[in-house]
Amino acid sequence: MKYFILFIICFFTFIPVKSKNLTDSLYVPRYESRAITTSRSQALFCDACGCAAGNGSSGFESLLNPQFIGIKYFAQHYKAKENLFVDDLTQDQYFNTVQLWGKIPVTKKLSIYGSIPFQFHSKKTFQGNISISGIGDASLMGIYEILKSKDSFHQINGGLGVKIPLGKFDEKGITGVNPSFQLGTGSWDYQLAMSYKFQKDRFALLINTDYTFKTENKKHYQFGNQWNYSATGFYRLWNNTNSIFSGKIGLQGEVFDWNRQFSEVMPKTAGSALYGKAGFEVSFRKFSLGTELMLPANTNLASGDIEAKSRFSLFLNFGL
Repeated sequence: MKYFILFIICFFTFIPVKSKNLTDSLYVPRYESRAITTSRSQALFCDACGCAAGNGSSGFESLLNPQFIGIKYFAQHYKAKENLFVDDLTQDQYFNTVQLWGKIPVTKKLSIYGSIPFQFHSKKTFQGNISISGIGDASLMGIYEILKSKDSFHQINGGLGVKIPLGKFDEKGITGVNPSFQLGTGSWDYQLAMSYKFQKDRFALLINTDYTFKTENKKHYQFGNQWNYSATGFYRLWNNTNSIFSGKIGLQGEVFDWNRQFSEVMPKTAGSALYGKAGFEVSFRKFSLGTELMLPANTNLASGDIEAKSRFSLFLNFGL
């Protein structure tokens, strides 16, 4: 499945763009343009904690304000082995993030995106519940419009990003079945991203891919590099002069390389997961509200010792 999605991404990225002067009586340029402009910008960034599970990836949101400040809640649920000597996945792990984020234009084609998360995670063990909380790793990305057709039907964007290690990395945490149970990776990580958008009338399609290069932290631990991909369809269900309501549905996948310690590969740390997702977004004047639910279609994390269960996100933004 992941190779099929990769083919689709590559196909849309390199197709020739033709200009057409087509209009439709249902087409509302003002609001449709605002919605998709921000969606393709936000689609480039993933808040990666850097781990094979609980990586903090919130998916690729579409926001109805192209420049904004806001707050987002993101929750993840996993099942993990409580005891490595049994086959049952009995340990519930919950990764929760509340983050401040924003997007500010620098030039007509260049924008800067940033986020600062606060993490509060917990897991249930036979010995009792374990919880950690605190600030996570901050993120910063530049997003550039590479190509846009004259009719605005097609658009390609690229991004370069960096993750700043503000979150605490606990060396004891890597001894558990899920070394991702951390507030941060403790390392400077770097990201390349690309996004393709097709938009016509009430419909839009976003195809996104990004790759995160992770470095070794001061404790000589290195989380595996991460590849994300996503394909999401949007449909405008209703709008007037002050508001717009749209639904979205799609797929999102993640592939993780092996973690390393002192340059040695750590077993049962690589893996992949594929999610189906659905949600909605609504805006009223300068405010926008959105939510998304993700459920796993296929999961193979830590050689089966970890199973992805669900993800949920909710955001509220104010347009600048």
